[in-house]
Amino acid sequence: MAEDLKLLEGKKIRHIYNEEKEVYYFSVVDVVAILIEKDYQSARKYWNKLAQRLREEGSEQTVTNCHQLKMKAQDGKMRQTDVADIKTMFRIIQSIPSKKAEPIKQWLAKVGQERIQELADPSTALDRARDIWQKQGRSEKWIQQRMSGQETRNKLTDYWAEHGIEESNEFAILTNIIHQEWTGLTVKEHKQLKNLKSQNLRDHMSEAELIFTALAELSTRQIAESENATGLSENKKSAKRGGNIAKQAREKLELETGKKVVTGENFLPAQKHKNIEKKK
Repeated sequence: MAEDLKLLEGKKIRHIYNEEKEVYYFSVVDVVAILIEKDYQSARKYWNKLAQRLREEGSEQTVTNCHQLKMKAQDGKMRQTDVADIKTMFRIIQSIPSKKAEPIKQWLAKVGQERIQELADPSTALDRARDIWQKQGRSEKWIQQRMSGQETRNKLTDYWAEHGIEESNEFAILTNIIHQEWTGLTVKEHKQLKNLKSQNLRDHMSEAELIFTALAELSTRQIAESENATGLSENKKSAKRGGNIAKQAREKLELETGKKVVTGENFLPAQKHKNIEKKK
């Protein structure tokens, strides 16, 4: 949906990608101008009134979540403008009575319905993911490995959650330790190698990368369980040791085959980037 927002109704929306947070920010006024079919100045005034109304209705957080970044204005100069991430932008769009907003609102309703279905029957989420990957040209072998790896990942995060790892940044820290240990790259560096931005790294891994990621996370969980690792400090040690097991296996395979396991290949559109695997 981030890609769709860059070009709404055939018009470009100014946007900035935050590499550190891995988040897209979009110009609020640009989106508003398209939805109300007015010029920039009229859209700016409309947004100011809408922001005030949202505050009065108790949606202060929506307005607060918007902040200012410098973007190139119509006169070619860099000027401060209100921006919002995808979640906040959707909330703003929902507040605008516009026919042009209806397709987006319908999409949001569809996503909401799907999430409710997934809570009632988690298997629907797996079926939906499989369907998406098939449409994207992934082979059945790759899909099986991706889903198996996700199960391994879920068991690890369940263990962490039950042993003193609560903050989302702590989950990210441990994940990065495992990843850097077996690949020699941080998660961010691996994404940069594959020319990815907001995309999920695992969705662009080769079969081999998925297998070694799963090995590293499986090893980490079993080491942690054997020592009842609790809290961030103890789980950091388990993460490093688990990642190291996959590292040794990777190095041995690379020595035997003469081929690198970790590569910059991805599943981005073929016209721009080389695909690592085609549907068989």
